Amino acid sequence: MSRLWFEWTLATRLLLEGRAQTLLIITGIGVGVAVIVFLTALIGGLQKQIIDRTLGTQAHIRISAPDEVARPLRVDGETAVLSRVDQRAQRLRSVDQWQRIETALAGFPEVTAISPLVSGPALARRGAASRAVVLMGIDPERYVRIVPVPDNVQEGRWRIVGNDVAIGRELAKDLGAQLGDRIRLDTGDGRSDVFTIVALFELGVRDLDGRFVYLAMKPAQSLLDLPGGATSIDLRVREIFEAEDVAQQIAARLGIQAESWMTLNSNILGALSAQSMSTNLIKVFVGLSAAFGIASVLAVSVVQRGREIGILRAMGTQRGQVLRVFLLQGALVGLIGAAFGCLIGAGLLGLWELMGLARSGRGAFSLVVTPTLFVGASAMATVVGMLAAMAPARRAARLDPVEAMRGG
Repeated sequence: MSRLWFEWTLATRLLLEGRAQTLLIITGIGVGVAVIVFLTALIGGLQKQIIDRTLGTQAHIRISAPDEVARPLRVDGETAVLSRVDQRAQRLRSVDQWQRIETALAGFPEVTAISPLVSGPALARRGAASRAVVLMGIDPERYVRIVPVPDNVQEGRWRIVGNDVAIGRELAKDLGAQLGDRIRLDTGDGRSDVFTIVALFELGVRDLDGRFVYLAMKPAQSLLDLPGGATSIDLRVREIFEAEDVAQQIAARLGIQAESWMTLNSNILGALSAQSMSTNLIKVFVGLSAAFGIASVLAVSVVQRGREIGILRAMGTQRGQVLRVFLLQGALVGLIGAAFGCLIGAGLLGLWELMGLARSGRGAFSLVVTPTLFVGASAMATVVGMLAAMAPARRAARLDPVEAMRGG
């Protein structure tokens, strides 16, 4: 700092002398930084809610049996040409040798949880009411490591043993059922059984709350006529956005069908990418606005103070020192404006929480606020200030002392 004492002193003095201009540009930068801070926290919270909602009802990766395809008719070893080949109807079937696959999956370091699943259609009946449902036969202790259903239980207790079931509140409403009531699950061909409701959950997705029925694996296998089978194997990985890469590795190494949540929810990923892109564009335009403002103020300062700069150069001030004076002005304006903007942004974030907007309803969400948010915004404003000051600084450094004093 001692080496820059002269430049630092002169830069602060010039900023203080032009208080009106300095205050205006600092205010502009502050407003821009506040917008960046609040918008980044807002979009981050929205994206986190979308991901949590999506992964709160499904696995990161799902291993399932490959689709059955219609094969062309062959005659004498040659393929017969048909005008049309109908798509083969898909039947409910188990993943081939799923226990062996489960053991192999445990060897992938990225995989943190594995749970087999027996899933299929059924009809839930209670009295005269009936609804089409999806049976979710699970190992409760293992499945909760994939999908945290107990976190969404609104009534009862997550205890799936024997002929216990957990159903959504929407389904319970449709059936006119309450906690402790019994319902009949019927999968056709004479396969049905009576189960007791021990928990009511609310996943936040109306369709799922009206269709999902969680029960133990053995009753589900019996109802769906899949003794000892599993229709899929659900996985959880360490990094959710690496799920697609892990799924491709699993498919290539084990020769099975593996789909990640990113493939199954490509529309959601597209929306998240669009949100991130829009946020980055706003940051760019705010940065450009601040840069043009700083550059214009310092350019005017160079013109107004041409005589003073010429006198300094004539007294022996080096070009590098003049350059650093204006670069320091840009950095100071950017840093002070960033600090002002961070205070405004923090106030807006606090107001959001104070007004209870994060708790105003089930669709509400909390903002994502981290120290790096403020540090990053401050660093960006400071760097933008220095870069914006580069052109005026170079112009000031190139001023000829004699011409500058004549022009004054």
